[in-house]
Amino acid sequence: MKRLGTVVGAGVLLLLASACANPQENQEAPNDTPTTTSESTTPDRQPARTPPQGGTEVDAKQIDDAALPQGYPKLVWTQDDGKAVGVVAQEGGCGRASVEVPEQSDSQVTVLMVETIPAKEQMCTMDLRYPKITVELDAPLGDRQVVLKTEQRKV
Repeated sequence: MKRLGTVVGAGVLLLLASACANPQENQEAPNDTPTTTSESTTPDRQPARTPPQGGTEVDAKQIDDAALPQGYPKLVWTQDDGKAVGVVAQEGGCGRASVEVPEQSDSQVTVLMVETIPAKEQMCTMDLRYPKITVELDAPLGDRQVVLKTEQRKV
């Protein structure tokens, strides 16, 4: 009888060990193909370090990022002969990033990166994504200062 208990116990232990093995082993590999939205080109898993193809990086001296939270991506580029400015925004979980240009003057352009989140609490993933988003300007950027700001909105 003691031996039967040992065999049953070993069987249960083996069953538990196999159930706790890597559960992702049998799942398909994640699709690394970027998705495209109307505003975003590539929601990367890490902040981009270079502009997308065809973009020209804006010199760091021309960027005012003092209003950004610590660790927020700070890459800015121009496209279409400076008529469009692009940034790497940040979104996570149920949030979706967009970009607005609330102010444009002869000396500066304010770029507001907005993360829209649901007003009603819900379960969301705990990931961060970094979409590259471009927005059209009234006139080419030229030597104007780019002021980066962020805002979170509930909808």
